[in-house]
Amino acid sequence: MMSQLIVKPVETRYEKRLFLQLPWQIYRDDPNWVPPIRIFQKEMTGLAHHPFYQQNQGKQFLALRGGRCVGRIVAIINREHIRRYNEPVGFFGFLEFEDDPQILAGLIDAARAWLAEHGLTIIRGPVNPSLNYECGLLVEGFDSPPTFMMTYNKPYYEARLLEYGFGVAQNLYAFEGHVDMLESIDRKLDFVIAEATRRFHIKLRRLDRRRFADEVRMFLDIYNRSLGGTWGFTPLSEEEAEAMVRVLRYLIVPELTAVAEVEGRPIAAVFGLLDYNPRIRQIDGKLFPFGFVRLLWNRRAIKRVRLLSTNVLPEYQRWGVGLVAMSRLLPDVLEWGIQEAEFSWVLESNHLSFKTLKRGGARITKRYRIYDYPAPAPSPTASE
Repeated sequence: MMSQLIVKPVETRYEKRLFLQLPWQIYRDDPNWVPPIRIFQKEMTGLAHHPFYQQNQGKQFLALRGGRCVGRIVAIINREHIRRYNEPVGFFGFLEFEDDPQILAGLIDAARAWLAEHGLTIIRGPVNPSLNYECGLLVEGFDSPPTFMMTYNKPYYEARLLEYGFGVAQNLYAFEGHVDMLESIDRKLDFVIAEATRRFHIKLRRLDRRRFADEVRMFLDIYNRSLGGTWGFTPLSEEEAEAMVRVLRYLIVPELTAVAEVEGRPIAAVFGLLDYNPRIRQIDGKLFPFGFVRLLWNRRAIKRVRLLSTNVLPEYQRWGVGLVAMSRLLPDVLEWGIQEAEFSWVLESNHLSFKTLKRGGARITKRYRIYDYPAPAPSPTASE
């Protein structure tokens, strides 16, 4: 007879260890899984200090059967989201579970009950721990590993969420581009780039390595100011931005960045991150004692990049300024020897980016979803 399922809050050091180690158990035979960087996972789940939790709150739960960990979840209160959207939405993230509907139901029930104690009657996710970090459930594209800072999960996860009663709140897409596509890019995009450059007298440059921390702060400021109308967006707090600066200064290479300026004022910024995931797999997510060196050694050998953000100040949006900024990357990308780029993620409701990538010849390779319970009313999705 199957042992009773117990779902409980994470309380002891032993339970924290079970919680953090569960992904290695779930994905032990999966060739496409990339382990999380262990120290970052501990912070992001709220089991070590991270500035996201200075103004927000997380509650970690474990599912146990026969003393063995079989599932986990974090229930999340995002106070800025509640304030900005005035809706009783709580979130869930860091969901992992063995393929058993009872386990998923137990975890979601526990997260919902805790959120209900705080007056939150809708649960949305997965977000780890917000849309500013890793988010979305992979539902298409299980045939290849994720790129850096993108999620991965077992195919059965979606079926179990739908069985519980969740509905799709938003689709997110990853687009793939190969360097060979550059020769066939729609000539009309060239015209848009030239016209926007002429209209605003745009000057382009890389991030300045000598002022790197300040430059990353500048990018994050543009990021916060540019996304006000984006579905579900909440700005990074100053403390979160500072924490990102400390990490990104090691990971960003100036050749994969672009700043567009008008009269010396930054109005748009783009940056790509090399796909570090094959190296993260090699070090099994351990940065210490030597993993960090192996992660960053000979970065020129990495020929795949994730272009994760093109941000334009609101008053310059819809003029093609993002394309102008992207155009600065082209010579450096070719000189670096980059072969493939993933543009991710793109919301289905971001019609401008969606259409521009399609027009440029990029193809959808992965689809992710964010879900709500109770299920939202159906809405039209982006055409593929």
